[in-house]
Amino acid sequence: MIEQLTVLAYLGAAVLFVVALKAMASPTTARKGNLVGAGGMLIAIVITLVALRRGGVASFPPVGAGGWWFIIIAAVIGSAVGAFLALTVRMTAMPQMVAMFNGFGGLASGLVVFAEIWRTPAGEVGAYLAVTVAVSTLIGWVTFTGSLIAFAKLQEFKISGRPIIYPLQTPANFALLALAVALIVLMGYFPGWRWLIVPLALLAAALGVMLTIRIGGADMPVVISLLNSYSGLAACATGFVLTNPGLIIAGALVGASGIILTRLMCHAMNRSLANVLFGGVGAATGGPAADRTVKGYTPVDAVMALGAASQVMIVPGYGMAVSQAQHAVKEIADILAERGVKVAYAIHPVAGRMPGHMNVLLAEADVPYDQLYDLEKSNSEFERTDVALVLGANDVINPAARETGSALSGMPILDVDKAATVIICKRSLSAGFAGVDNELFYADRTMMVFGDGKETMTAIVAALKGG
Repeated sequence: MIEQLTVLAYLGAAVLFVVALKAMASPTTARKGNLVGAGGMLIAIVITLVALRRGGVASFPPVGAGGWWFIIIAAVIGSAVGAFLALTVRMTAMPQMVAMFNGFGGLASGLVVFAEIWRTPAGEVGAYLAVTVAVSTLIGWVTFTGSLIAFAKLQEFKISGRPIIYPLQTPANFALLALAVALIVLMGYFPGWRWLIVPLALLAAALGVMLTIRIGGADMPVVISLLNSYSGLAACATGFVLTNPGLIIAGALVGASGIILTRLMCHAMNRSLANVLFGGVGAATGGPAADRTVKGYTPVDAVMALGAASQVMIVPGYGMAVSQAQHAVKEIADILAERGVKVAYAIHPVAGRMPGHMNVLLAEADVPYDQLYDLEKSNSEFERTDVALVLGANDVINPAARETGSALSGMPILDVDKAATVIICKRSLSAGFAGVDNELFYADRTMMVFGDGKETMTAIVAALKGG
């Protein structure tokens, strides 16, 4: 009876997870979705603790008093760290935090299955346990080290955001993967050789590093969603190790949703996943030619153009995230709206460094959801737009994507060059992460306003109020 109720509780938690995923597909219901998902996870955790106490669905034997103290201490520490991060991490650092959360998920899976196979006597380790532990180890450690590299690239912490390419890199990566698979097969044939889990974990850790270092910053939205999928698959495999249906279901949902999101991100860039993983886009440090210069405009010049506009499209990019200019941007939009100007935000699906990065930042600034236009709706408006105000975006507005032979070829972009006037706020003429110079910078209808994004937007606000 207890076991049946436990399974039903896991099923109820799974239903809440599905409802949460559905709710988080829309900005208007995303917060409710988070709460529903958290409720489902609370149910799953409580029922797992009950199973641990009774030695039920989970494969562990009943936990003694000493074991419960470890669980309580770990829960308190984990909750404190999570609360601290939630309250202190800036929205601009959200991609880094998501990358680390993915890594922690992979690390947890790798450590749990290591403990499970090591606590089981060698003579009692069967092929099923050995293979499921090996699969979870491979995915978990790839996720952990890959996420560390993604974090370092996003944070620009002693590692370049551009791809790191060297000769025979792809064959070497496939060799590492083949060797890891061979170890999994070997563990299936000789399940008592549980020590093989150690070299497998080391190989997986190396593979995670080698796969991620060759991916550039422009592809970080895809990488983060893919690593999120990996963390879910690792958890799912761990669920099979522990015969825990809650973990299997939750991991499968995360893995599937991550794969779907990865596919959507690739579609948004008109590239295959293989090209993202092995293409090395952005390895070339492209930039403006030595003999090419542009006239720099001031915030006051930008205000003159904005003052004569009846429709303005704001195009946020990574520069807005880095400078934390979203609140100043919102203030500009409010001032213009009060003067009767139609204002909207053009959101490219891969702008920033994680899926939905711009949406999250603008939501923090209380920008109305109905002012956020997707790629298709934005492009239908640019020809009627008087001023396109671009803040830090580069690759997602680069007309080179319409040409053949470019690293951006075929990528759907925001057609800001169809607006009557384009104001681009950037620190310099440097190319984006794809390493492709942007011809839009030199167009006659473009006004380049150089400087920090937040400082420039604040100066525009002051000039608008003064005018």
